[in-house]
Amino acid sequence: MRIDELETPIGVVDLDRLSANIDRLQSYLDTHDIDNRPHIKTHRIPAIAHMQLQAGAVGITCQTLSEAEVMCSAGITDIFLPYNLLSKAKLKRLMLLSRRARISVTADSAATVAGYADAASQEGSPLPVLIEMDGGCERCGVTTPEGVRQLARQIDSASHLHFGGLMVYPSNPESNAFMAESKMLLAQDGLDVERTSGGSSFCMWQAHEFTEMSEHRAGMYVYGDRNLVDASVMTLDDCSYFVLATVVSRPTEGRIVLDSGSKALAADSARQSPGHGLIVEYPESEIFKLSEEHGHVDVSRCDRKPEIGERVTVLVNHCCVSNNLFPRIIGHRKGEVELEWPILAKGW
Repeated sequence: MRIDELETPIGVVDLDRLSANIDRLQSYLDTHDIDNRPHIKTHRIPAIAHMQLQAGAVGITCQTLSEAEVMCSAGITDIFLPYNLLSKAKLKRLMLLSRRARISVTADSAATVAGYADAASQEGSPLPVLIEMDGGCERCGVTTPEGVRQLARQIDSASHLHFGGLMVYPSNPESNAFMAESKMLLAQDGLDVERTSGGSSFCMWQAHEFTEMSEHRAGMYVYGDRNLVDASVMTLDDCSYFVLATVVSRPTEGRIVLDSGSKALAADSARQSPGHGLIVEYPESEIFKLSEEHGHVDVSRCDRKPEIGERVTVLVNHCCVSNNLFPRIIGHRKGEVELEWPILAKGW
């Protein structure tokens, strides 16, 4: 079967491009002696995570316990969870997971560290905890080197916690300097920083410039999307993930409607380009609005207008969110369907 015979909307992955993307980043990081710990929240597929590990990744990064549980059940044994875990139910799941895999976590507050300490003490086994630092995006993270020092002391003093290092998102010159100053303070306390974890696909080709980071976490590089293309991090020809869609209506000469709305393309805006994705065959068009099952497209600037029933290929703005909307992804080579991957690592 060829992909042009598949029912739409559907997400498809070019397997040759996927493999090339995995190998390209791994080779770059190997060249600069940086550990690769890819983020699987982009694809959520154990088979792709195994491809990344086989290429040379030291482990994987998961954003949720559910992702980690699925990956562990698929035989992956080195998992980093850079997310504050607080409830008793989640901490119990974390400890059960730690029996089956090498799990490390992050914290950015005394309350989170206290929860980890209590859970690890009840389990009776050590839990590596890295400190999350704010890399400038004003999300989670300790905001000062002195704050890092105080939290590291708390981790180090807990009987069943192990101070595992420092983590930041995103990697940038400012977060690199923050990392350096924090490491200097920790050295004064005799605390060894065995791992310094940076991240982001947008800065992955600059990872060697952030000299304080020993590992890099990127996720979107396996697929690529419009944001990465706009940022010149990847080219359109590098991208492996697309959504296939069909023109289901042409109400006016300059407007068409696709069968792919927010439940396929996702509603994330692009950082630079207008609209909700790039239609590869009609780059002058603009997906200007999304309903749940409809993509509203302005084709007035296109020399040739799409016909009703015509199939098109959409490069989505944000591949992680779009991929998560599908129950399965189709893998192909040169348009020939080769496999089907269920997207297993969902939920929290």
